[in-house]
Amino acid sequence: MAKIVRVGVTFPPNLLRDFDETIKRMGYVNRSKAVQDAVRMFISEHKWLQEEKGTKVGLIALVYDHDVKGLEAVLTDTQHEHSHIICSTMHVHLSEHDCLETIIVKGEANEIKSLAERITAKKGVKQVKVAVLSI
Repeated sequence: MAKIVRVGVTFPPNLLRDFDETIKRMGYVNRSKAVQDAVRMFISEHKWLQEEKGTKVGLIALVYDHDVKGLEAVLTDTQHEHSHIICSTMHVHLSEHDCLETIIVKGEANEIKSLAERITAKKGVKQVKVAVLSI
């Protein structure tokens, strides 16, 4: 058996509460196994996207906290820098603080990946999902 390495992770209280409730409903007996599975899924999703080549169409969906100072301007600037692959966007107000943005893209897989990674890395972006299809 491989050696186990312990790491520390910080969570906002509401995220940890939601995580604990979710893993309990799913039948996990501890957080470690659930975190390991989540990390494996994260790696799998991002490896798949990294291996994609050629022209693709897809959707980048993100939920973000619009109260984070400067985030909306940074997201807009990032989208303008990638405007050659963006076909359409839609903005939805989910709550007093949260917004959903959907970005329809068409272009080279590596450019779509670059846009998704830049958005994901921004402080205040809570979740990003990428769906890419071959054409």
